[in-house]
Amino acid sequence: MQASKSISWFANLALLAGIAAPQLRSQSAPPPTTYTVTIASSMMSPPGTVYRSGSKALIDRSMPPSPELPKGFHTRTLYDLQTNTSFTWDVSQTPMPCSRGTFSGSWGDPFSPDSIATAAELAQQNAKAAGTETVNGFATKVFEIEQPAKIKLWVESKYGLVVKMQMTQAGGQPQIVSEIKQLSLAAPPASTFVLPADCAATAAAPGIPTESERIAAETGGNAADFVNAGTGPGSQNSCTVLFRVVHAGSMEPIATGFQVAVDPTVDIQHPASYTMGVGADGHVRFSGGGLHEVTAQIRNGVLRIDNVPPQFDLETAFGNAGSSSSLIYRHCFAPETVLLYVVKNPGKISDGGDWLWVKSGKYAAVTAPH
Repeated sequence: MQASKSISWFANLALLAGIAAPQLRSQSAPPPTTYTVTIASSMMSPPGTVYRSGSKALIDRSMPPSPELPKGFHTRTLYDLQTNTSFTWDVSQTPMPCSRGTFSGSWGDPFSPDSIATAAELAQQNAKAAGTETVNGFATKVFEIEQPAKIKLWVESKYGLVVKMQMTQAGGQPQIVSEIKQLSLAAPPASTFVLPADCAATAAAPGIPTESERIAAETGGNAADFVNAGTGPGSQNSCTVLFRVVHAGSMEPIATGFQVAVDPTVDIQHPASYTMGVGADGHVRFSGGGLHEVTAQIRNGVLRIDNVPPQFDLETAFGNAGSSSSLIYRHCFAPETVLLYVVKNPGKISDGGDWLWVKSGKYAAVTAPH
C-alpha cells in the first residue's frame, strides 16, 4: 500500500475556508531533525504524537472508544526517510496487523515547509497581527485572516510552527482546527523506532511492488486497463456507474454478504461527519451528510449509480469482517463505466483492497439490470 500524504496547515486552511493555498517558502531557522511533537487536536486527522530522530520518524495516533467509533483505534506508522518506506500496525489488535508501504513528498513532518507559516505567506493572505500570547508553553505571535471564515493563528516565532489554528464561520462558534500541545527537541529513545515482532515477517518480505505491479497482481491483467478511483480530479463528463465487488487474484464476483452506502453530495471544503453504527449481528446503520444505504438496489452483484458527481463517498460494510470507505473521483470511459472494489480477503477487510475504475479490457463491460 502507499502511505497517504499529509496535508499542510495552509492546505487545511484552503479546504476549510475556501481560500487559495499560497506558494510556501522555507522557514527562517533550519528545522530540527530530532524532536517529539504532541498534537492535541486536529479537524483533519486524529490526535497523536510525531517522533523523529534523523532519518527515522514515527507517528502514533489513537482515539478512545465512542458512540461513533465503538472500538476506538490505536495505530503507529514508522517512516524510513532514506528509503521512503513505511510500516503501519494496529496496536489495539493481537496479533497486530502490519502493512508495508511507500511514500513521497510530505509524510507528516510538523517542521516541513508545507507546515510552516512564514512572514511572506502570511502577508500574501493579508494576515493582520493581533498581539502575542503564550499557548501551551509556546511564545507565539497571533494573526487573524478575514476570508469567508475568520481564521486565527498562533505562530511560534523561531521556526514558524503553527501552534494553534482556530476557525469561526459566519454566525458560528470558534472551532479549533489544529493545536500542538507539546514540543521536545531531545532525541526520542532508539526503541521508539523498533518494529514490533508482529511486523518482522512483513519487513523481511520481498520488495514493495509498485502500484501498477500491485494492480496487475490483483486483477491478473494489464494495469493500464485500470485507474485508481481515489485519484482526482474527476472527469468532466458524467456517466452511469456499475459498481461490483470482486476477489483479488481470481476476480470472481462477490455478490452478497456486504452493505453499500453512497453520499453523492460530498463537499471537500466542508467535509461531512459520518456515523456507522454496528449492531451485535454485524449489521451497519449509516448516517451523516448525504450518506444513505443502497444495498437493496444491488442486482446480481451490480449496483447501478446514475449520473454520478465529480466526487462521491462510497462505503462498504462486510458485517463483523470489517468495512472500507473511499472518496471516489469520477472517471468516465464510457456511458456506463465499471467501478470495482477488489478485495483481498472478504473475511478480513483490514487485509486491504483497491478501488479501481475499469478503463478497458474484459472487465470494462458488465450486464446490469436497467
